[in-house]
Parts: sequence; structure tokens; C-alpha cells
Amino acid sequence: MRSTDPHLVGVGLPGVLWVPAVLGFGLIALPVVGLVTRTDLARLPELVTSAEALSALELSVRTAATSTLLALLLGGPMAAVLARSRSVAARLARPVVLLPLVLPPVVGGLALLYTLGRAGFGGRLLQLWFGVSVPFTTAAVVLAQTFVSMPFLVVSLEGALRTAGQRYEIVAATLGASPATAFRRVTVPLVLPGLGSGLVLAFARALGEFGATVAFAGSLQGTTRTLPLLVYQEREIDVDGAVALSLVLVVLAVVVIAVARPRAAEGLR
Repeated sequence: MRSTDPHLVGVGLPGVLWVPAVLGFGLIALPVVGLVTRTDLARLPELVTSAEALSALELSVRTAATSTLLALLLGGPMAAVLARSRSVAARLARPVVLLPLVLPPVVGGLALLYTLGRAGFGGRLLQLWFGVSVPFTTAAVVLAQTFVSMPFLVVSLEGALRTAGQRYEIVAATLGASPATAFRRVTVPLVLPGLGSGLVLAFARALGEFGATVAFAGSLQGTTRTLPLLVYQEREIDVDGAVALSLVLVVLAVVVIAVARPRAAEGLR
């Protein structure tokens, strides 16, 4: 039955958009189908439950969760400053904060290595003061993942803060609330959907991180070899194993998208 709502008259998509839309969908979906068809289903349980695979999966989830928490602790306040501050410093800082979004991850890994490695100024200070060496440790994996994933949280949360505006904070201030109280009691509840979406996206990006991790942390089993690094290694040794582990990453990605999508849609309402 056709709608008689005058506001919906003429609303629709031009037919010409469907062809490139279908082609674009195929470009994304068909490689996934190819991966599924290449999977050796008979060996799948054996391949994905091996000791090395389970170790890499556990390390990936643990480091991704830690880096997401670190991104929240550092990126949350950063997003608030970028959204609320009108200073020149904030405007100059924004391109730097978003740099990991466009920078090749391996370049970011090298930058971390030559900053926190033994030859870097930060690495020398850590070695001198605390006797700590960061590269090629699990901590290096967390830092590499945080470096590439934090901008996703910052972008999502900053957008939510800008959309929410400051009118409710202003009302709270007129009622006697301090800036901290207004932010905690008024602003944070308003941006929770955007924050949730940003956290899920940051976790997903950290979970799939490869380039910065291999450059800064290396690939040591049980210490720095995450699931993406294991997939890369297995493709040279056991193609079936690499395909099976890739399918695990695809399934994890689908789960993450399924979790993030409702929150993103809720944030747009």
C-alpha cells in the first residue's frame, strides 16, 4: 500500500545508484565468500584450537582490551578538550591526534621504536631511570595498538560532544552546578552512545592491528605474537591454517560490528 503522507512524496533513491552500490558491496563481500570457500572445514576445529592459535587469540583479546582502556583514559579527555576548547593550541593539536588514521601503521611502529627504543630519547630515559626496555614486549603491543586505535575513539566521542552542544551544561551551571558536576551528570550521559561506539571501534582496530605491532613489538610467541601476526606467519607455512585463523578474525569483526552498529544508530537519533 502506497503512503499518502505528503512529506514522503518524491522520497527515494535514484535507480542509477543501485549499480555502483551493488558493485561496491560485491567488492567487500566476495573476498569474504572466497575466504569461506577456501576454508578446510574438516580441519577447522583442529586449526583454530591449536596451542599457538589459542595463545595468539588470548594475547590479542587481552592487549586489545588493555589498549582500549588506555585509549579511554587518554582519548576521552582529549576528545572533550578538542570539542570544547576554542584555543589555537587545540586547533593545531587536532591534525596530530588524527595522524594515525592516515599514517601507514608500520610507520607508526617505527616512530614508536625510535622514540621508546634503546636508541630513542624516551627509551634511553626509561632504561636509565627505571631499567625498563619497552620494545619487543607485551607492553609494546599495547602501546602500538593504542597508537592506532585511540583516534577512532577521539573522533567518535568528539563528534558526539559537538552534536550534544553545551546548552544543557549552561542550564546546569545556572542552577549552581560546577563544571565538573555538569560534565559528569549532564554531558557524559548524553554522549554515552557515541562513547560506546568509539570504544567498540577502538577495540576492533586494536584487535586487527598488524603493522605497528610487528615494527615495534616483533613476533614472539606468547609475548607479542597476536592473531594477525600469526596469520601472516602461517601463510608461509600452512595456508589452511592461515585461512582458518583469518576466518576467526572475520567472525570477531562481524561480532564487533553487530555490537557497535546499534550504538552508532542510537547516537544518531
